Amino acid sequence: MPRIKENIWLTGASSGIGKSTAILFSNSGYNVFATARREEKLSELLNEIKEGSFIHQYSLDVCLKEEVFSFVEKNLAVSGIDCLINNAGITSFRGVEHISVEDIEKIIETNLLGAIYTIKAVLPLMIKQNRGTIINILSVVTEKVFTRSSAYSASKAGLKAFTQVLREEVRKYNIRVINVYPATTNTDIWSDDVRSKYAERMMKASDVAESLLSIYKQTGNIVTEEIVLKPILGDL
Repeated sequence: MPRIKENIWLTGASSGIGKSTAILFSNSGYNVFATARREEKLSELLNEIKEGSFIHQYSLDVCLKEEVFSFVEKNLAVSGIDCLINNAGITSFRGVEHISVEDIEKIIETNLLGAIYTIKAVLPLMIKQNRGTIINILSVVTEKVFTRSSAYSASKAGLKAFTQVLREEVRKYNIRVINVYPATTNTDIWSDDVRSKYAERMMKASDVAESLLSIYKQTGNIVTEEIVLKPILGDL
């Protein structure tokens, strides 16, 4: 597979949508910088890529601001960054009266602040290049109320607002900001019982990855800025 001279940084690459996306982009010839907290899970990516493809793996917690900026300085400052895919995310399926403040803080730190840190870290590079793409994996919770998802919904709604403002501010630098809103996807964010019961209703992570690659590969004076992905039968 010929290498495409484009650098893709993907957060939350150790499982689910992130893992499928890392494998697909790598097998399609892109230079993938895959980061996640679980280093042992990242190593599994190497078993699923084609011969001639490769993935750069790095243990990184997007909550740690200094580590995020250091990662970019060490790995992308010279070679440049063509696309950032903000996928890292966590949740807790507890009602407001039961979820702890500590869990709420961790969700906000990971899903909202972590994504903001990565954007701020790559933005100067993209501005200097006068090009770039930022893809944010959000959620349909920004448009529909799901109980036991208050902190998760707040984090995703916050990132939606942040990136929609960002989009208008960076158009002049030829930077594309794309927000993707997946509905229920069969990943380990769900319990084994839920996945077993509703597997046929859920989207596959690999299908979501295919959509991300298709969106990224759009050329010319066109960009899909907001896209909702849902199972054919709708939300659970």
